Amino acid sequence: MEAPSLENTQSGAGGSESLRGLSETEAQARLLAEGPNELPRSSRRTPFRIALEVIREPMLALLLGGGVVYLLLGNLEEALILLAFGTMSIGITIIQETRTERVLEALRDLTSPRALVIRGGERKRIAGREVVRGDLVVLGEGDRVPADARLLESRDLQSDESLLTGESVPVRKIAAGEAPPLTEHRPGGDDLPFLFSGSLIVRGSGIGEVLATGPRSEIGKIGHSLSSMEAEPPRLQAQMRRVVRIFAMVGGAVSVASVLLYGLLRGGWLDAVLAGIALGMSMLPEEFPVVLTIFLAMGAWRISQARVLTRRAAAIETLGSATILCTDKTGTLTENRMTVAELRLEDGRRLRPASNPETDLPAAFADLVETGVLASAQVPFDPMEIAFHKLRRERLSKHKGGLDRPNWELVHAYPLRPGLLAMSNVWRSTGGGGNLLVAAKGAPEAIAALCHLSAREMMVLQGLVEAMAAEGLRVLGVARAFHRGSDLPDNQHDFQFEFLGLVGLTDPLRARVPEAVSDCRSAGIKVMMITGDYPATAKVIARQAGLDAESIVTGSEMQALGDDELALRVKTATVFARIMPEQKLRIVSALKSSGEIVAMTGDGVNDAPSLKAANIGIAMGGRGTDVAREASSIVLLDDDFGSIVKAVRLGRRIFDNLRKAIGFIFAVHVPIAGLSLLPLLFGLPILFGPIHIAFLEMVIDPVCSLVFEAESEEDDVMRRPPRNPDSPLFSGALIGWGLIQGIVAFALLAGIYIVALRQGMAENEVRALMFFSLVLTIAGLIFVNRSFSASILTALNRPNRSLMIVVVAVASMLAGTLLWPFATSLFRFGPLHLDDLAMTFAAGFVVLAGLELLKPLWRERLKA
Repeated sequence: MEAPSLENTQSGAGGSESLRGLSETEAQARLLAEGPNELPRSSRRTPFRIALEVIREPMLALLLGGGVVYLLLGNLEEALILLAFGTMSIGITIIQETRTERVLEALRDLTSPRALVIRGGERKRIAGREVVRGDLVVLGEGDRVPADARLLESRDLQSDESLLTGESVPVRKIAAGEAPPLTEHRPGGDDLPFLFSGSLIVRGSGIGEVLATGPRSEIGKIGHSLSSMEAEPPRLQAQMRRVVRIFAMVGGAVSVASVLLYGLLRGGWLDAVLAGIALGMSMLPEEFPVVLTIFLAMGAWRISQARVLTRRAAAIETLGSATILCTDKTGTLTENRMTVAELRLEDGRRLRPASNPETDLPAAFADLVETGVLASAQVPFDPMEIAFHKLRRERLSKHKGGLDRPNWELVHAYPLRPGLLAMSNVWRSTGGGGNLLVAAKGAPEAIAALCHLSAREMMVLQGLVEAMAAEGLRVLGVARAFHRGSDLPDNQHDFQFEFLGLVGLTDPLRARVPEAVSDCRSAGIKVMMITGDYPATAKVIARQAGLDAESIVTGSEMQALGDDELALRVKTATVFARIMPEQKLRIVSALKSSGEIVAMTGDGVNDAPSLKAANIGIAMGGRGTDVAREASSIVLLDDDFGSIVKAVRLGRRIFDNLRKAIGFIFAVHVPIAGLSLLPLLFGLPILFGPIHIAFLEMVIDPVCSLVFEAESEEDDVMRRPPRNPDSPLFSGALIGWGLIQGIVAFALLAGIYIVALRQGMAENEVRALMFFSLVLTIAGLIFVNRSFSASILTALNRPNRSLMIVVVAVASMLAGTLLWPFATSLFRFGPLHLDDLAMTFAAGFVVLAGLELLKPLWRERLKA
């Protein structure tokens, strides 16, 4: 919007010559020398860059490399299958990560808005990125400050600097000529002459000289500091790499041994190489990276349904480990908007508007609110004035106290001054009559001075103000005067004001916060509030949220603590008040040094360093800044604190289900590898070639694993403590349970294999029989692994649409391999009769029933 003219405003630094600004030549030279006025941004991850990151994963690189080897050996079908599924795995990750990057781009703030500048004595509107040091910027209500500046002229100017300070209450600004020397140059605090990039002008107007742009501004310095900090590496991927290396070494050794064994005993070295490769494939968990990618990608999608954006899918793994949740107050626990919470009249009567939300205010309280509205801007930007207007609109529909807004026109305004923290608007009735109405609001002591209250009345007022402030309210006084004649005094003190009462405003707690805090507590997660606000306000909000607010650590107290002392203090403290941005980073570091897994929420630029330093950085997407989102691993799209609990719940569920899938994969590899090795050891007909192994591991296993990804959460998912992040995904209990399942399945299948050979079945029929039996056994293992803590009967009552889809898909694939001539030829299958099919189904059922009887013996170990 265009700023109001300042021609009648007294300059605080120099005369009219100083308002000519830079010439276009000077401005272009500085733009070229110092660069555009933009915040530092991390480079965008392109699909090609994401693909390179995925390919660097050892198992996927091995998968693609195996396909190339098959191609060189002349096995075109096997090579194409491996390459196709490897490409599919990469594609899943690229699609998910690219979608995430696109959403982030759409979420970016307009950090470089258009700006009105004075150049060569003329005002012109330019792009914010073209503002340079030395430019004169003209600012009015609703403008976003494009760069750090020193105010040369100011007319009742107030700025919302919550992006930098975290506090939603605007601060007053004065011209540099009125400020004392050596004024502190930092955000926050009243009666300072400095404006900061990204802040919002909510009242008044002014002209400022740009001191710093882009990375040299306060908001840019914080962004620059992030580049030197390293984010937490994902533990799950590291564990996966270790397991893959172990499997690769073991599988490689067994594969080489089998090639030598086959070649020496049977001859035919080409067949030996193919059999060895098939055996190696059966022992290498090619599906591990595929399953991990699917789980993290689907997990990110599921969490996005709860309005939570995962910037890096691997961050999901850490959610279930969080032991501490550090949260900002303003905009995170609270709504970052002011609301009228309490009205008090001069006679002590008190009213809380929220107590009777559907009724109009009584007449005396209505006069108090109406006068507060008349003392505000007609089109408010100040959050407190917005609260006045909102209350009048909602609760004064029937009020006819002579103050109806359409019947009055504004004739003069007395702005706030450093010596008198009150403002007054003078109104004339359009209905005739010479009386003028003067509406005033401001600091209670300033309004009391305007009303010339007695010493006794001042003491009573002081008590009321202290009582309201103790409840975390920001208190304003409201007064009214009537003036006869058109001549107005120069000073507000010359009016005969009548004190009407006090108005208490608050930034209300988000509705779902208490429930979310309670859920965190039951899940073993400690919630800590870190705010720049005053201790009294922090204590009230903490109590409303359900936090322990008995022990509050202030920024000044914390400054006196060394690192070791702070590490001890954070173990008992829950609320930190009057904290500076660099102190937030110290708190996070102290918690991490104590072994805590820290999740940090925030929305302001001041939160960015601690967001990046935390194990899990959770930024606010709606009100949050670009720098905060860049520093975080997770973004709450709806700024709802309750979404954090949903994300934690889903993170735990995802990890639980991933363990089930891993256990299942361990189990199915035993019979697959066993049936590949058994013929080599005993000179029996080779059952499975590379095409069979690729089909089993790259189609059936990942598809079956989708069942586990879609499994609903365990009953105790939010009633158990966070898992130890150092505890291995591949625990001894999980590996042992997988081996037991696999050995039971292999023993049964090996028995069927021997019996079939002894009955004289043809080789292609035996292969079809064993393949069908193996697939149905794998299906039985799905049902066994659906829940570690419940029986199959309980698990069957849990809805899982993916289970039916998988059952139909597996049945269709099996039917296709048996009925489709091309597939039958490709797999070298013979026909199966009804009794053969009955045996395959019996195999799956026997494995399922036997393992269900064994599961209770391992249940406690698996839960631990």
